[in-house]
Amino acid sequence: MRPFAYERPATAEEAVALVASRPGAAFLGGGTNLVEQLRLGIVRPRVLVDVTGLPLDTVDELPSGGLRIGATVRNADLAAHPAVRERYPAVSQALLSGASAQLRNAATMGGNLMQRTRCVHFQDLDAACNKREPGSGCSALSGFTGHNAVLGGSEHCVAVHPSDVAVALCAMDAVVVTLGPSGPRRMPLTRLHRLPGDAPERDTRLEHGELITAIDLPPPPPAARCCFRKVRDRASFAFALVSVAVLLDLAGGTVRDVAVAFGGIAPIPWRAIRAESALRGAPATADSFAAAVSAELAAARTVPGNAYKVPLAWDTCVATLLDLCEGG
Repeated sequence: MRPFAYERPATAEEAVALVASRPGAAFLGGGTNLVEQLRLGIVRPRVLVDVTGLPLDTVDELPSGGLRIGATVRNADLAAHPAVRERYPAVSQALLSGASAQLRNAATMGGNLMQRTRCVHFQDLDAACNKREPGSGCSALSGFTGHNAVLGGSEHCVAVHPSDVAVALCAMDAVVVTLGPSGPRRMPLTRLHRLPGDAPERDTRLEHGELITAIDLPPPPPAARCCFRKVRDRASFAFALVSVAVLLDLAGGTVRDVAVAFGGIAPIPWRAIRAESALRGAPATADSFAAAVSAELAAARTVPGNAYKVPLAWDTCVATLLDLCEGG
């Protein structure tokens, strides 16, 4: 047992000051990811700063017509929220497809976004892992490759981001609201996570001591439809092999606007910019969808173990787009 200090601040400002002033400190939310890593000996924080008592646990209407989701809102509560189910069904679907009911009851929205990008080798202390121990190597390159990224990976790390709801939030153009040592700031969720490059130990662009306080969702287009779909090894608790979140706005038989995000194929929730660009103004047909998704996945780099992800991602995305068309 490695001793650590435990703090329970009353305000977000106090929480930020506690972590920012101590290099070995970490925020503790629901603990579904961090506590597991503590138990395995992967992380060894000197101080845990519990933020679950902060007044960040509400879902509020924004003047724009969007929603503000407090960082400590539990995943299960957000999935059941009437405004989320009605206006952002992809977010509710993603939450309900993630983890188990018990974990959804404990996990927080801010913590979900901050969970470590990881593969099976990250949690094996006998395996080389640049994310866990920079410079040690990447066992995933030659070990079990079935879950490896096909987009955005590097020679230093090919793990995929595990969050389901982050994929849906990406497609909804969510904005992350934070408070850090330098004060408050806002950033698109698409900018929160970073590709591994040569520094895979850094999962996000947040500075030490910067706390997510809320997630803002803009109002969806009035006629838009959205959906989240997840493909996994088993229907119970499992990470996505491939997932996709789509928001589709049609005008007659033409794509007026679209947002597509993938999970399970990259170290970050992958916003499909190339596919979106090809689809805007295009006819809402199977051929258009197929060509656009093919353009997005053309840059995929595979090994025999994970090559299945490319056709699986293609099939899942095209099928979701077609289903949304029929749903109208």
